[in-house]
Amino acid sequence: MIVTNINYILNIVIILFLIGVLGLVLNRKNILITIMSIELMLLAVNLNFVLFSIYLDDVVGQIFVLFILTIAATESAIGLAILVVYYRLKNTIRIDKIKNIKS
Repeated sequence: MIVTNINYILNIVIILFLIGVLGLVLNRKNILITIMSIELMLLAVNLNFVLFSIYLDDVVGQIFVLFILTIAATESAIGLAILVVYYRLKNTIRIDKIKNIKS
């Protein structure tokens, strides 16, 4: 088995999370990139839970990851279904157009 230092994987987790934050902060127009950025941040947190679960020899972190992945998949499916219905009605998925959803 290959033994790696925990710092290498933590650096990867930090980089993934920061890419997700940058995608969320820098992108204000496209809702799909916003959803992908949120998912990337959730997956970075899950990787962090798995990493410390293995490092501390505890299963609770891995069980928690299963619940987070289930909720994240549900959130993505519902969000994309809402976007498909909205696109069929308005022919756009831009965030600035969605803010005026009352009209």
